[in-house]
This record gives sequence, structure tokens and C-alpha cells, in this order.
Amino acid sequence: MNAYQKEQMDALLQARQQLATLGTNARNKLIQAIQPYLKFRIELERFIDTHMGSLCTQACFESQTSACCSKDGIITFWADVVINACTCDSKDLDALAYAIKAPLYGHRCIYLGADGCLWKTRPLVCAMFVCDQVESEILARRAELHDQWNNYQQQAKAFRWPDKPVLFDRLERVFMDKGCRSPLMYMHTSPGLLRIKRKAGLL
Repeated sequence: MNAYQKEQMDALLQARQQLATLGTNARNKLIQAIQPYLKFRIELERFIDTHMGSLCTQACFESQTSACCSKDGIITFWADVVINACTCDSKDLDALAYAIKAPLYGHRCIYLGADGCLWKTRPLVCAMFVCDQVESEILARRAELHDQWNNYQQQAKAFRWPDKPVLFDRLERVFMDKGCRSPLMYMHTSPGLLRIKRKAGLL
């Protein structure tokens, strides 16, 4: 495995191990904490499927003309890994682990299976990616869709942009307090994000 695959595997293993040790109360609190985010993701995916799905399938998955799903280019946050693990069963997570070790497509994202993405709740950066073709052929042609997409971008920012306490930061801290460490913990390691937190008086 290359460095990217090792980072992804290590994060998946750590998240699975820690989630398996959580008591009922702790796990229920965690599930409750991510409910607003999961609700947002359901609405977001419905919008994408309705208005972008056919073009995305053709441009990215079939003809591979989009930059989406590029090899070793998917930025996954620790929170992405934890949230997905909370919404998957063991069989789903085993499939992800196998994909990390033995990607189906050598030139594409390691998580891309024969029927599309193997994540149940795919990384937020993937969900929010809009290629030039989608921008020009869908969003630019219908003002109401463009406005709705901007609204979703602001909602996504509220979960991840650390100028105030946000879910992605909280999930990293919960697992850091349990001894987990990962390069995917960008909320606590990225100089840019730390600068935002410092400016907001959160450090």
C-alpha cells in the first residue's frame, strides 16, 4: 500500500476499534450528535441525485472526464470516517478495508467500486464537489438551483469550518481524548484551520 492507502486504512481501523469499545450511552450520544449532519446529507444527496445525478454518472463514472474520484486525491477528514462507520455495518466496513488494500480501479479513487462509491455516507468534500460541466450545464442555467446549491455550501461550512465550535472538530477531539491520532485529523493539525480557530478565539 502507498502512503495514502496506509493513512486511510489506519483511520478506518482506529475508528472501528474505538467505536466497538463505546458503551451504550456513549454511542447513543455520538449518534445523536451526528443526526443534524445526517439529515443535511440526506437532503443534499436527494438534491444531487435529482438535479446532477445523470450528468455526474456520465461525466465522472462512465467517461471519466471529470476530476471527481481521482486517484489518491480524495481528502477524507477524521469526522468523515467516524460518521460513515456509524452508518455502516461490519460488512460495509470490511468492503472498505478490502478496497483500500486492493482498489478495483488502479487509476481512480480507491473507494470506487463497480457500482459507484463504497461509502454509505461519502466524504463531505466528495459530496460538495462540482465540476465545471455541472456548473455550466446545470447550476448556471437555473437560478433557483444555483441558490439552493449555495445554501447547501453554507450548511456544509457550518459543520466543518472552525470559526466556531463545529461537529468535525468535536468528533476529532472525542477520539483524540481516547488516544487516537491520525493525519486525517485536520481540524487539529492543519495550519490553515488552526489559524481560523485561533483568529476566532477558540485556541
